[in-house]
Amino acid sequence: MEQQIEQLFKWLDDTTNIIVEEEDVPYLEALIAASELLFYRDLPDDLANDYEANLKKKLNEAHYKDYEVEVRRKALQLTILKGMKGVTQQHHHITPDTVGMFMGYLVQRFMGDTKHYTMFDPACGTANLLLAVLNQQNESSIKAYGSEVDATLIRLAYSNTNLQEREIEYFHQDSLKPILLDPVDVIVSDLPVGYYPDDDIAYGYDLKLEEGHSYAHHLFIEQSLKYTKEGGYLFFVIPSFLFESEQKDQLQNFLKEHAHIVGLLQLPNTMFKNEKMQKSIFVLQKKGPETKDPNKVLLADLPSFKDVNAMESVLSQMNDWFKNDR
Repeated sequence: MEQQIEQLFKWLDDTTNIIVEEEDVPYLEALIAASELLFYRDLPDDLANDYEANLKKKLNEAHYKDYEVEVRRKALQLTILKGMKGVTQQHHHITPDTVGMFMGYLVQRFMGDTKHYTMFDPACGTANLLLAVLNQQNESSIKAYGSEVDATLIRLAYSNTNLQEREIEYFHQDSLKPILLDPVDVIVSDLPVGYYPDDDIAYGYDLKLEEGHSYAHHLFIEQSLKYTKEGGYLFFVIPSFLFESEQKDQLQNFLKEHAHIVGLLQLPNTMFKNEKMQKSIFVLQKKGPETKDPNKVLLADLPSFKDVNAMESVLSQMNDWFKNDR
């Protein structure tokens, strides 16, 4: 698989660089064109002869159907990461693959025998997390949705989805504004962290700050609960300092009223450059008439995903929790 990922990455990177050189556009813009070329296999009209010949040559070298779905996702992810190097916007990041895999495992465990359900990522970015989770639910039929405000990221999400032959409905909008979407069974999201600039929109939220900009990650939690069915589950990647801010009491009171805290799993320290950047997986269940708090909250410090023995030990403890304490 690694060899195939490298092969497809090289094809995407080489083709992207041909487009960058010829059309003088940013790498990520050219990557969108390269991935669409791979999927649709159509060349635009009126290309310069040399340029057309180069692209035709690249098309003859690869067909996306020659690669497994996960190979396509990972190769495109690597190419996007290359394009994002040096990009300073905080929201331009990709959820690490190991986190996506673990989130997918958690969704599978919590949804159990439910085979038909809906899923939404309100901050989907390039859709890498959403697709990583979906690709693990092999025996389920899931109607998926994603929302993203950044035009480049949502176009990459669209290309990503096409190459994996998935159906996902996307909303290109500020996800903290009203969304034309019925509540879903599952939310998965790597929460954007920082301040939300639109105080007028934030004013309609319970978790707004009375003075100054509100925390985007708090507002996303509130908005996500609004778009979750009663009894539905929410899986967030959160900053580990979430419950250490001056607004922690307001957040905890809000969660107590609207949700059950089901799990908090600290991601391995080795994944992060420093303590301030550490993240956790936070699992909630939206309250409903038939829901209740778990016997005990699922708590764990996850070891390095490379440490197979330690990981097996944690998974064994989690299995016990699902049997006895859920």
